[in-house]
Amino acid sequence: MELLPAYSTIALIADQEPKDEVDPWDMPVLQNTGVRWSELDGKGKVLCVSKGIGKLILLLGLLYFFVCSLDVLSSAFQLVGGKAAGDIFKDGSVLSNPVAGLVIGVLVTVMVQSSSTSSSIIVSMVASSLLSVPLAIPIIMGANIGTSVTNTIVALMQAGDRNEFRRAFAGATVHDFFNWLSVFVLLPLEIASGYLYRLTNVIVESFHLESGESAPELLKVITDPFTKLIVQLDKSVISAIATGDKSASNKSLVKTWCKTKTSLIAQNVTVPSPENCTSPDLCWLDGNSTWTLKNYSNTEYIKKCNHIFAGTTLYDSAVGIILLALSLLVLCTCLVLIVKLLNSVLKGQVASVIKKTLNTDFPFPFSWLTGYLAMLVGAGMTFIVQSSSVFTSAITPLVGIGVISIERAYPLTLGSNIGTTTTAILAALASPGSTLKYSLQIALCHFFFNISGIILWYPIPFMRLPIRLAKGLGNITAKYRWFAIFYLLVCFLLVPLLVFALSMAGWQYLVGICVPILALLVVVFVVNVLQAKQPHWLPQTFRSWDFLPKWMHSLRPWDNVITSMTSACGRCCCCCKCCRGGDADPAAKEKPTKATQGHDNPVSLADEENDLTADKTKQIDSSVTAL
Repeated sequence: MELLPAYSTIALIADQEPKDEVDPWDMPVLQNTGVRWSELDGKGKVLCVSKGIGKLILLLGLLYFFVCSLDVLSSAFQLVGGKAAGDIFKDGSVLSNPVAGLVIGVLVTVMVQSSSTSSSIIVSMVASSLLSVPLAIPIIMGANIGTSVTNTIVALMQAGDRNEFRRAFAGATVHDFFNWLSVFVLLPLEIASGYLYRLTNVIVESFHLESGESAPELLKVITDPFTKLIVQLDKSVISAIATGDKSASNKSLVKTWCKTKTSLIAQNVTVPSPENCTSPDLCWLDGNSTWTLKNYSNTEYIKKCNHIFAGTTLYDSAVGIILLALSLLVLCTCLVLIVKLLNSVLKGQVASVIKKTLNTDFPFPFSWLTGYLAMLVGAGMTFIVQSSSVFTSAITPLVGIGVISIERAYPLTLGSNIGTTTTAILAALASPGSTLKYSLQIALCHFFFNISGIILWYPIPFMRLPIRLAKGLGNITAKYRWFAIFYLLVCFLLVPLLVFALSMAGWQYLVGICVPILALLVVVFVVNVLQAKQPHWLPQTFRSWDFLPKWMHSLRPWDNVITSMTSACGRCCCCCKCCRGGDADPAAKEKPTKATQGHDNPVSLADEENDLTADKTKQIDSSVTAL
């Protein structure tokens, strides 16, 4: 028998590997699986238009409930942690530490899920002379960080698809990295020079400002009729607790009376002696009694609220937990349906038009203007919806399904940061005369903080570190999805709580523990960069982290631990599958068994395929070989 010469398949496989590699950050192609418009008859065109209008109405309805669920989620967090947030702000000795003020701003904003609420508390404290403007600036920086947790939570809802989750989580955390990096650079600069305070003080002093009209509430006009049927809160209770009003700690945040009228009533009362009289003119004797005239405030309750929890006997925390569960359920449902609806709508020509409009740059001489135009769009949209959390949470699913690239989402997010500060400036202009200066100065500090961050991390492409860091975190969370929960807990809860506890212990403990940790992180970052760029600059040992135990430089051992902890649920699922396995197709069972067999020679696998499928050779094209 003549033996055929042996040929190596290594070169063939090597040539095919680059073709099979797909960049996970490439924008996915949304295929048009429907019938072309030109191929439809009159009835089909009418039906197609009707479906499109119906999908648009459904999409708008889902977006409406999505925004309402975010509003109710904020109310739920305020009910659960609002009074605790007020107690945190009440300790003025801790707020005198800028680092403690920063983490308090993060914690309070995460607890109440609203930077506007935490900012209003700060304004109330500054107006009451309980807090100075320089000490309030770090808290505003922390509030800027805390407000970015909402869109990060929204990104978790897209964890079902690996690549979609990769893009969505990176698109959400680019906001986090921008805020954290800006704080790491600008907080020490502010402590050393006070440039934000000096700049805003000059601006405020140079204008004679008067109280203006109320800030526009464009989105509230649409959402309030629905959300006010669910719950209404008295946010002044949190501010009263923060400013030291002891009577406010026993009040409920849930409104019972929506319309009240307070008036002063003069009453004749007896006092122990004439020295206790209001004034000598309003003091008289009647036998052995001394009488005077005093004013008392009388509150008249006119109209009761008509929301679900009006007059409830439940504690605020119980109402908050109920609303938290319901709002998260509605939020997840709306988000899943929005993503599915967008995937069905954004196909073919619609997808190409939207993607070209959002992701295409201007021609060459003016290509650098594209990002700044995106910032203006983000600022304008945030000004309309009056919430950076709502806007960034709305674009996060679009980044996940591939309609908006992360490079375009970055300037949109930066514009959103500016938009939320302009709303705060307009709200400050509507403040009373006694608090106008402080309200406007704090709002301007917030504005110039974001402008300074944009100057640092956007104009020079090399300095756009938040994009690269977000992509790196997206790759990690796509491979180990539990790491997303770990990231949220560490960055927005554990680290702020640790720093706050050290601040309570004293600045010596804070410096003695945090400075070595920060120095270690800087060294690790520099070594990682040198390992990737210039490994020959490092000693042979430090050219990789293999000299350390694997659990210190790899997430694989941690993943094995977490997987083993959840193995009980996996075994239950396997038992369920085995119970249903009796009805499975025998051919389907045979295929995995065959695929797990090992072969030394690829040609032998081809021969086996030919033998096993000899009865189907008539259906196979003879021009295609098994190899």
